[in-house]
Amino acid sequence: MGLSVMILGLVLFFGIHVVSTRRTLRTQLIARFGESLYKLGYALVAAVGLALIIWGFASYRATGWIDVWTPPKAMRHIAVGLMLPAVIMVAAAYLRGRIYTTLKHPMLAGVKLWALAHLLANGDLGSIILFGSFLAWAVFDRISLKRRTDGGGPPIPVGGPLNDVLAVAVGIVAYLALGFAFHPVVIGVPVFGA
Repeated sequence: MGLSVMILGLVLFFGIHVVSTRRTLRTQLIARFGESLYKLGYALVAAVGLALIIWGFASYRATGWIDVWTPPKAMRHIAVGLMLPAVIMVAAAYLRGRIYTTLKHPMLAGVKLWALAHLLANGDLGSIILFGSFLAWAVFDRISLKRRTDGGGPPIPVGGPLNDVLAVAVGIVAYLALGFAFHPVVIGVPVFGA
């Protein structure tokens, strides 16, 4: 049951995200419903999808765990190491500096690294589906961005090296908060010292 709910959530969450990559369809929906209603519908579908993903994965972990393979212990350490740059990349998507201009799409790079790290450390079916879906979506979205002919939204200014320092600092703080507080308390899996 939990796995089915999670998969439904993934279909909704990524399905609505795929709409934004189909620029003609997106334009038609905005023309038909207006930009505000389009954004509201987009946000609602994404939120419902995310809630189903979280609820379904939690239910799966509690009642329907299915092992596919057992990752070597070293994979967990590699995953912990990969998470620091992943979180910094996500921070750099908002604190735009040289990291942003070098990676072009640091949010997608961070999501790909986050998903890969979790795929390396987890060998159960639910994790493979969950993190594999995020990795596949991030790769798909990056390819779609390369092929886009429109400019997307309005340009966001890019700062200088100070933004990179801030992105690294925010990334480190977020990494530590995720590792010491969020992951063990909310997910129930300790990251450090386990």
